[in-house]
Amino acid sequence: MPLPQHVEYLIIGAGIHGLSTAWRLAQRLTEKGESAEGRVVVIDKSGIASGASGIACGVVRNNYFQPAMRKLMAHSVGVWESDPEGLSYHPVGYMQISCESMREDVSTIFEQQREIGYESVFIEGERESTQYMRGLFADWRAQGITSVLHEKRGGYSNNTKALYGLAKKVEALGVRIASGVEVKGFTSESGSSAISRVETSKGAIGCDHVIIGAGPWVRDFWSMLGLPKQIDIRQPDGEVVRGVDMWRYWQLEEGVLKVAPEVLSDNDGNVPPVIHVDTDAPLHSVVDGSLITDEMWGIYYKPDWHFGGVQGGASPYKVETPVDDVSIDPYGPSSPEFVSSQEFAHMWVSALAHCHERFEGTMPKYHREPSGGIGCFTPDSFPVFDHYHDNVSIIADSNHGWKMIGVGHLIADEVMGEKQDLLEPFRFGRFAKGELHPVSHSPYPWS
Repeated sequence: MPLPQHVEYLIIGAGIHGLSTAWRLAQRLTEKGESAEGRVVVIDKSGIASGASGIACGVVRNNYFQPAMRKLMAHSVGVWESDPEGLSYHPVGYMQISCESMREDVSTIFEQQREIGYESVFIEGERESTQYMRGLFADWRAQGITSVLHEKRGGYSNNTKALYGLAKKVEALGVRIASGVEVKGFTSESGSSAISRVETSKGAIGCDHVIIGAGPWVRDFWSMLGLPKQIDIRQPDGEVVRGVDMWRYWQLEEGVLKVAPEVLSDNDGNVPPVIHVDTDAPLHSVVDGSLITDEMWGIYYKPDWHFGGVQGGASPYKVETPVDDVSIDPYGPSSPEFVSSQEFAHMWVSALAHCHERFEGTMPKYHREPSGGIGCFTPDSFPVFDHYHDNVSIIADSNHGWKMIGVGHLIADEVMGEKQDLLEPFRFGRFAKGELHPVSHSPYPWS
């Protein structure tokens, strides 16, 4: 079927953000007694779930030190909860298990979760934390843990199942999803900054509004739109740091231990919460006992029948290649360069064994297929949600994407003319104003 010559709402990217935005736009049109058919079109150069959303671990959490992130995530968790079956969502909860250097930060998170009515339990003290964890896992043995934040909401979703479920929703509402359509550029009419046409590999498409939710490809769309590659950032103390790259890439380290997912059942045989451990306890090899690190490290993991084992990841590392030279395609497991390393496999399985006796001797069961991918981050590692050229909206998630299913809904409402307070702390202008998000002691750049 040929592409339309003109659409009202053209969405670029068939991942979590693009499909979520299409869902909300179609809902809004339906509520007004109108149809999305012929008015909302999603294009993707490959197809549904072909980018970062397709390799996402699928964790849904509200464990953030930043108040604005917590409020935004509470909204997104509500969207996941609106249709667990249709979105392949498992509301098993989430646990942040931490050492002493993070206890104060995690206590702050708990207090502010309580203020917004987000149910969680906070345990403090090494003995109390160990007791709480052994109430879930009899073989729990992680060292140096002095706090546990147990979020009763949150959990995880199966990435491709969730996206195809979301695609089914939007197509039922009249949205067209066109695969194999690559964007080549944008065109404005003389005297106007608004984008009038999107040039694609299948021809030009006229449009009234453009919404870009392209994950790690945001760097390229940013450049096509003529937006600045480097920016000045005002620090909270007023000092201005000049010429900072707008984008940077981090390698995401994730993998699967090919054991029966039931191996990670709790003491009652139930599916446990998603587990996230950050600690400065020395980590030793599960293979030969050698020291892997005596610095801060972190992992997350969950049983997952979709991936066929225990699946999770660890802290990412920064890609040192100059940002303009980072090759995004082919992406994910198909990349010849940006996949999880064997060093990661050794560290992650050893960390699982550090936490649970049941993972002793499981290193041979780590899957050997390529996994992981790269994420595109802003200078402060938090998202930018903003509008440009009068009719272009950009969702630059800074790799927080999967759990943020609600952002597309908020962007859709803004496109419909309704400003959303939850998005205000994530405008591009915060860098020049010095309105940066607070930073925690987590080993992750996004917490």
